[in-house]
Amino acid sequence: MNPYLPLIAAIVTLLLALILRKHGKIQDIPNERSLHKVPVPRTGGIALMTGILAGWFFQAWVWWIVVPVLGLFVLSLLDDMCGLTPGVRLAGHFIAAAVVLAGAGISWIWMLPLLLYIVWMTNLYNFMDGSDGLAGGMALAGFSFYGIAAWTGGNETFALMNFTIAAAASGFLYHNFHPARIFMGDAGSIPLGFMAAAFGIWGWKLDLWSFWYPLLVFSPFVVDASVTLFKRARNREKLSDAHCSHYYQRLVQTGWGHRNTALAEYALMSAVGLSALFALRLDVGGQTGLLVFWLMVYWGLCLWIDTRWYQHKAARHAA
Repeated sequence: MNPYLPLIAAIVTLLLALILRKHGKIQDIPNERSLHKVPVPRTGGIALMTGILAGWFFQAWVWWIVVPVLGLFVLSLLDDMCGLTPGVRLAGHFIAAAVVLAGAGISWIWMLPLLLYIVWMTNLYNFMDGSDGLAGGMALAGFSFYGIAAWTGGNETFALMNFTIAAAASGFLYHNFHPARIFMGDAGSIPLGFMAAAFGIWGWKLDLWSFWYPLLVFSPFVVDASVTLFKRARNREKLSDAHCSHYYQRLVQTGWGHRNTALAEYALMSAVGLSALFALRLDVGGQTGLLVFWLMVYWGLCLWIDTRWYQHKAARHAA
């Protein structure tokens, strides 16, 4: 395994993000739903994806991964620049997901659930990209744990592809940790969410891990976005409307701030990733026990944050 290729990805991302910080024309203008107060360039996805592709250039890669990733990057960049309708964006997500499933040779029995899974992961990653350092940190942790599992499983080529994504995320994170000087925009978050799902399925197809491994590794994002969506649907809110009801957003607003929220999330990402790696060696009973444990942990965390949020709202109303 060539360790220099992830280093190339990190350096390219780091330097290009520095240039785009100073000369990026696409700005994220704050509104009443934003957690930031001043305009910030949202061109970091260009640097991130360029770094990933630079690292991949010298690796053995497959067309049914790279082509849809490139397609989603271009589609999302256009969305960042001029705005696309939700229908056009969603159609692109479904097409990219279908290409991956066809290329991986997935059985027709699994086609529909995995298609929906990829599209959901693609979008939830975008939903979770709303606080300094959060999406970049999840990419660094998540794809690192993919890479470690692939490497220990004997597939160095697949491991290297994952380590390249993680390395590029580290280069981006240098500029995105609080106070963020650049955001990744849809051009970064959409391809990352897509790759989190597609690489998870690919590793499962290669017999490197069980089906639950990608879900547990990326569970800090999966749980937050999924529970929030369920609660909004239950409350009959319009799901396409912008909002600030994610758990990470509530932590930021109740006094934790961007920095402490990111650090807490990093600790959670590390804990679930390490436990997932350990559980790959366990039998079915042990793996089931670990999943139940994390379900209980997430249930407790959601209740705790909800309680803090309602106390915060009550205090603001009383003031």
